Amino acid sequence: MTDVRYLKSDYLRKSILLWMLCICLTVASSPCLAKTSRIKDIVNIEGVRSNQLVGYGLVVGLNGTGDGLNNSPFTEQSLIAMLERLGVNVRGQNMNTGNVAAVMVTATLPPFKNQGSQIDVNVSALGDASSLQGGTLMVTPLMGADGEVYAVAQGEVNIAGFTIEGEAASITQNIPTTGRIPNGGIVEREINFELEDLQQVRLALRNPDFTTARRIADAINGFTTSGIASAENSASVVLKRPTDYDGSIVELITDIEQLPIQPDQIAKVVISERSGVIVMGANVRVSNVAIAQGNLTLKINETPQVSQANPFADQGETVIVPRTDVSANVGDDVKLAVLDTGVTLQELVTGLNKLGVKPRDIITILHAIKAAGALQADIEVM
Repeated sequence: MTDVRYLKSDYLRKSILLWMLCICLTVASSPCLAKTSRIKDIVNIEGVRSNQLVGYGLVVGLNGTGDGLNNSPFTEQSLIAMLERLGVNVRGQNMNTGNVAAVMVTATLPPFKNQGSQIDVNVSALGDASSLQGGTLMVTPLMGADGEVYAVAQGEVNIAGFTIEGEAASITQNIPTTGRIPNGGIVEREINFELEDLQQVRLALRNPDFTTARRIADAINGFTTSGIASAENSASVVLKRPTDYDGSIVELITDIEQLPIQPDQIAKVVISERSGVIVMGANVRVSNVAIAQGNLTLKINETPQVSQANPFADQGETVIVPRTDVSANVGDDVKLAVLDTGVTLQELVTGLNKLGVKPRDIITILHAIKAAGALQADIEVM
């Protein structure tokens, strides 16, 4: 709970005491408080965001696993340009080194990062390099979407994979052509955002929902005993700084971000057709429906045989005779299950498990139930 020493007016001192009393009464009367989440965990502050940075650079010091200069002309051109900046003229010379690789460097600039602070950077091979192990990234400017340089990266590349090659075999673990440089970027330019000067901000819900937005506004208004928050739509809540509040909008945010909220969500079933993953929300309901599940399995075995003529025969030739064995399983043990109206998620899963249904078959069943109008939920296919 917020320490009253941080409140700068009698207005909020009284508010927090009332809110503490409400919380105590809620804890005493509700066993479901553990299902709540803090406001700071379910919303983002509008304008407080990260920014993506990207750059092009060279990794040197590779043990013959770099780009082939004949196959990657951009690597050769970059190497020549870098050496010329260092006072070495090799233009027109025949270079054949495998210790250099062209890479793309990416990073995320967190909000409110100060000039001179460090950030992590990711390095990915751009040419035909087989591994970045043991390489060092040379000074690389990192630019934002506006084309301005916000950070500079350099350092030793750490990779989580390796490649071992022999004359007739090779072993590769993970991806040796990508790596990471912890604290490899230095912020050169800050992104100005004067949050403390704002008179109001918008709280953006990470999972938009009208009910959750209204609950957030009601919790804030109940905490401050005034209507400083209003649900603008399902995705945002407007928070205004009270006129008699001596603190800034930043201090107001810190006062309300610890308030507990019980988020609501729509009934949804998320399906990944490729991996067979199914995620169902707790509010999924199924109307009265009967389900039958059976599989048709075809098994085809090809066992060609070689037929040869007898030894020393005057006529005959060696031929390959095909032999095909075909079998089918139409589902002899097909079961039919009836799900009553309004069954819960647990009851649905239990019923499908009793049928011995596999995840990929459940996907088909859910689509069929939705088509029949018996699934009271949205299906989202990834």
